[in-house]
Amino acid sequence: MAIYTIADLHLSINDQTNKSMEVFGARWNGYVEKLQAHWLSTITNDDTVIIPGDISWALTLEEAKQDLCFLNSLPGKKLIGKGNHDFWWSTATKIGAFFNQNHIDTISLLHNNAYKVEDKIICGTRGWFTDDSQQLTVSETDYAKIINREVIRLELSLKQGMAMRNPEAPEEMLVFLHFPPIWGNFTCPEILDTLAKYGIKNCYFGHIHGGYNLPGVLYYEDMRFVRISADHLSFLPYPIK
Repeated sequence: MAIYTIADLHLSINDQTNKSMEVFGARWNGYVEKLQAHWLSTITNDDTVIIPGDISWALTLEEAKQDLCFLNSLPGKKLIGKGNHDFWWSTATKIGAFFNQNHIDTISLLHNNAYKVEDKIICGTRGWFTDDSQQLTVSETDYAKIINREVIRLELSLKQGMAMRNPEAPEEMLVFLHFPPIWGNFTCPEILDTLAKYGIKNCYFGHIHGGYNLPGVLYYEDMRFVRISADHLSFLPYPIK
């Protein structure tokens, strides 16, 4: 029974979606097949995989059905968070009903909540880049509003996580974000302050593609940040040790 993580699967099995990532470089060639092969050789039904965002290119839940069913068919329990490209994401109630209707029973949402897995507490939210130079958008965006909402969601998750801990031997709380709270010269103090407030030491993030010569692990004060974008990991789920 082990814990793994990988972000940014960018699945597009549905022909209507037609958004293959193979146009973004050789590493993405045959990426679904690579992911499936690595997953089947690594993950067992007793394992848990956290996937913090950019699951599918689909625009609706119905369009995402093939991608979600593919993910559901792979071994292990999956905890999925929302990414900036997960436009199919709806309310937790609607997604839960869709999962039930389509017999998707190995996937759960990491959204305003937390899970106890083995000897860890799993928390997380999407996060956000907070300026125009870091996040390209198609219209004017109220960054302060978005990041305030993400901080609230992160706090909800962390508070639930705190309530789950064994007071006599508190489990470590791990945080999984889609957006990195630090990258290059960028920092998101609102997210970083929240992580520090709850004593988080290890955080995992996706979203960043390419730059394969750049470090996969970053440090800020006494916190460690690990990049787990699928292409950075060569589509091999990353073990949490």
